[in-house]
Amino acid sequence: MADDAAHDPAARRAAAGDPVARLAATRHEFGEHGGVNLSIETSSTFTVLEAGILPDIFQGRSGPRGGCFLYGRHFNPTVMALSRQLAALEATDHAYCTASGMAAISGVILASCDSGDHVVASGTLYGGSWALLHDFLPRKAAIGTSFVDVADLAAVERAITPRTRVLYCESIANPTLRVADLPALAAIARRHGCRLVVDNTFAPCIVSPRLHGADVVVHSLTKFINGASDIVAGCVCADGDFIDGMYDLHVGSLMLLGPAMDPRAAYEVATRLPSLPLRMREHSRRALAYATRLAELGARVVYPGLASHPDHTLFMRLANPGYGAGGLFTVDLGSPERAAVFMEHLQNAEDFGYMAVSLGFSETLMSASAASTSSEMDDAALAEAGIPRGLVRVSAGYSGRLEDRLAQLERGYRAATA
Repeated sequence: MADDAAHDPAARRAAAGDPVARLAATRHEFGEHGGVNLSIETSSTFTVLEAGILPDIFQGRSGPRGGCFLYGRHFNPTVMALSRQLAALEATDHAYCTASGMAAISGVILASCDSGDHVVASGTLYGGSWALLHDFLPRKAAIGTSFVDVADLAAVERAITPRTRVLYCESIANPTLRVADLPALAAIARRHGCRLVVDNTFAPCIVSPRLHGADVVVHSLTKFINGASDIVAGCVCADGDFIDGMYDLHVGSLMLLGPAMDPRAAYEVATRLPSLPLRMREHSRRALAYATRLAELGARVVYPGLASHPDHTLFMRLANPGYGAGGLFTVDLGSPERAAVFMEHLQNAEDFGYMAVSLGFSETLMSASAASTSSEMDDAALAEAGIPRGLVRVSAGYSGRLEDRLAQLERGYRAATA
């Protein structure tokens, strides 16, 4: 868990450097025969030179960091190379890649909690994460969750019990885009001996949760980090002991549940990582331009880069300089019907983007969150989270000329509100 010395965000950032610098320091993975790209190791099992090495691996005395690989579900050299790069991105000691973001999240919760333990979580989460904590884990593992507004730090503290093992939030909430006060939440977690777990899917490069005291950082690599909407993957970034525990042969939540990342997927993600900072800057530039234009039209738009955002000052304090405020904004059209007109006009009449879930693609993606990525939540939970049914979440792509896209966006908004 994060110690007291980790609580000074400025000192941590100064010591850890910029995400681009950290990534660049890991770009030493050459192909097996000297190629400039990482090799793909497709073996499902690995040989040893001496019979005695296998028992050492099975008993945990030898492992992948010492060059001893066992089985593809345990670890793979190509996947491990990507893991090192993601650990560098998030300023953690180690990382573990998974077959999906939900595999990463569920693996972390199960690695942190036993039957009868407790989680305190933000009431505003991706719908799959909410369902995991609200429905699946209580029924299948007797792990309970209290959902709170993490902006209300007193409420967070009140919700913690002696059985609380995890404090869980998103750095930028899906879909409301509220910003979590990570240093304050880390301080609460330390006081109560629990682990602060942060989903940073919306803000790679932009926010470094570990530098603000988070113990574990998870990502859906499917989104911005991969960037092409063609691979489903996830990762866990944390200290070495926690990662080692996740692939322990006897009680490792990821080793035994088996959500291994395919090495071909790891190769694809690794080759796209160098362009991540460039892509994030352009996603942010487009999203700020779109949000600004909608605000000028009087729309109820939310974007962390706007001074009107309730957490704008907090965001500026947490953000790494130079990457903008992210590629997502929301606009509340007031009703599901107007939201539908807005999205349909932009897709079918303007070719502005696509009605589709997910985010981080080169093309703009639009969805009405209450009816899609937050549909696991009932009306009471949606109201508590602040997700109206007319809310449209927009992931700003970077295709086309910005001037043309702004004109299309304005026509779409006027069509929906005429």
